[in-house]
Amino acid sequence: MMNSILNIFKIQELREKILFTLLIILVFRIGTHIPVPGINASALAQFFESLRGTVFGIYDIFVGGALSRASIFALGIMPYISASIIMQLLSNTLPNLQRLQREGEHGRRTINQYSRLLTILIATVQAFGITSFLQTLKTQTGIPIVPNPGLLFTITTVITLVGGAIFVMWLGEQIDERGIGRGSSMLILIGSLDTFPAEIRAISNLLLSGTITWLNVIIFLAFFIVVTAAVVVVTEVQRRIPIHYAKRVVGKAVVGGQSTYLPLTVNIAGVIPIIFAQSVLIFPQTISTVFPNPQIQAMFQTYFYPGSLLYDFLFAILILFFAYFYTSIVLNPKDMADNLQRYGGFIPGIRPGEATAQYIDSVMSKILLPASIFFIFIAIAPYHISKMLNIPFYFGGTRILIIVGVILDLVNQINSYLVMKQYDALIKKGKIRGWRTS
Repeated sequence: MMNSILNIFKIQELREKILFTLLIILVFRIGTHIPVPGINASALAQFFESLRGTVFGIYDIFVGGALSRASIFALGIMPYISASIIMQLLSNTLPNLQRLQREGEHGRRTINQYSRLLTILIATVQAFGITSFLQTLKTQTGIPIVPNPGLLFTITTVITLVGGAIFVMWLGEQIDERGIGRGSSMLILIGSLDTFPAEIRAISNLLLSGTITWLNVIIFLAFFIVVTAAVVVVTEVQRRIPIHYAKRVVGKAVVGGQSTYLPLTVNIAGVIPIIFAQSVLIFPQTISTVFPNPQIQAMFQTYFYPGSLLYDFLFAILILFFAYFYTSIVLNPKDMADNLQRYGGFIPGIRPGEATAQYIDSVMSKILLPASIFFIFIAIAPYHISKMLNIPFYFGGTRILIIVGVILDLVNQINSYLVMKQYDALIKKGKIRGWRTS
């Protein structure tokens, strides 16, 4: 393992990319601790203790605690992620965006520009909502979160938060261009890991005080390791459909005749179904927090909260729905069948064209059902295990899928660089010795 790490830093290009990525992460972490002017940060942190389980509490995890600290990066990279998801959905439904997708690099850059503009719009709406919400809040002891609310505070805070979101988006793009890994995913990963030290410290304090036992911790760690390993397996597993290509005569050459496979990833939708389902379920509760009504809040506390039967049932149904819905948008069996037929490919035993599209759709539906059930399990079970064992550690489906997915992608990119450099070294060695390399 040490040799592999040393090999990484022996390659100058890869070393520079890693160091640049670490520099961007450092800038991001510094920004999450720079507060927005005009907010009582200690009062806000005290108030956020009561927001666990709401959209603000979950959002705060993925922006690295910047929201509870009233940071200039309080919106984080999430507006850009939301804009990218929306553009991805629209690109598969709107004819104009579909044409842009087929235009190659120019179309991709145009769609990215639309995503940036949509990011600004989403960030502005979110910043205005958060700013208005903060001005109405007080702690349980009556201390206002914003000592001097008003129009000036609203304007300056909205501009600051939107500017911070745009800067974070730029940081992510810099990682994409000059660093290693996917920029936006890397920033979410760093934000997700922000609360780990505090959670570990809280578990240690509970152990020292005798509130929990070592048996609780061991059971929790075993469950955590098993769930993480299962997520890795489900993320990497593929259903490979065999593809044969008919022989064709192109000029004087005979091409085709080879066999390959069509890889269908089980985890096509990734973390999207859980994110969408959580957004739908938490939205009513968040609205009740923004516009407090004692009767509505009492109803949520009694019947509709994370861990209740009604909440878990609706959560499971929504995850299942969004898994199929999102997959049907990003994966078009008819287009795949048409592309196979255009290049002379076919699935053995299946007629080209419509029959191939139906077969691919059938296979995808069959492998998506167990994957969706797995998503439901890792979205719901960790909460109940943590509560049952009295372990204050959040590792719900969204967080663990992001962490595992980003780390696996990072490892794959590093391995690709190592293989490429090894291949280049062999070519250079062959040229020096006079080998034929063509």
